[in-house]
Amino acid sequence: MGAELPDYYFRVRDNGAFVFRVDTENRQRRIEMEQIAVVNIRNGEIKPHGDRRLTEQDLAEIKGWMADRTALLAQRDIDDIHRAVDYLNTTTHWVQSKASDAQLEQITDALLLAMHDLRSVLVRKKADRLIRAQQASES
Repeated sequence: MGAELPDYYFRVRDNGAFVFRVDTENRQRRIEMEQIAVVNIRNGEIKPHGDRRLTEQDLAEIKGWMADRTALLAQRDIDDIHRAVDYLNTTTHWVQSKASDAQLEQITDALLLAMHDLRSVLVRKKADRLIRAQQASES
């Protein structure tokens, strides 16, 4: 390994990560990882592992990682929605140009219900934003 390793390693899990301190400064020059905490992104909780006390540096690194991870996950959500829009366009083209009657029979009701549900939510949210903007401009 040519590059210097970071001092901390975050093993990502569904709602956060297990946090390890990385150590290469030992006699065998082996990489050792000692678990120091478990973090939960959803509720912001940082739990020290075992009876360990986290240092200020540990907490700063963990909080920085949590902020970066939250931003990354938010960006991924938006990217997924952009891909969904593309997929809807691709689906429209498929329905119009390639789908057989049997294929359309399989998917029409499910697609119509999902699109109706999405449209209802989007229209309601748009109306809410317009009303808030109008109220803000009036005050």
